[in-house]
Amino acid sequence: MNIIKKMALTFIMTIFLGANSVIAFAEEAINSSAASINETIAHVEKGLVEVNKSDFSAAYLHLKAARLSSENITGDEAIVKEANGSVVQGQIQAKSGNVQKSADLLNKALKLYKSLL
Repeated sequence: MNIIKKMALTFIMTIFLGANSVIAFAEEAINSSAASINETIAHVEKGLVEVNKSDFSAAYLHLKAARLSSENITGDEAIVKEANGSVVQGQIQAKSGNVQKSADLLNKALKLYKSLL
């Protein structure tokens, strides 16, 4: 009888600990995505400042960092894809020296990323 009680207690504790670890993992994923969104927004804003100053090499570095940090964003995939596309197109326009078009695309990307928060 003691063996059955010990096995039941072990089984219940296993389920309890397993459920807690899943909840902790889900919370970590949500917090990680929010941090990635904030990091991406910060890089896009810094890139936009550099584009407006016509410092395209610094803008390229910030936009590249924004693209890397955006890979960890979870949420509405269509919005993330559109925002990433705007960053890429803004980076291309900045590389070609088109400040106004690049700034417009980066502002669009910022609005999209901020809508995910």
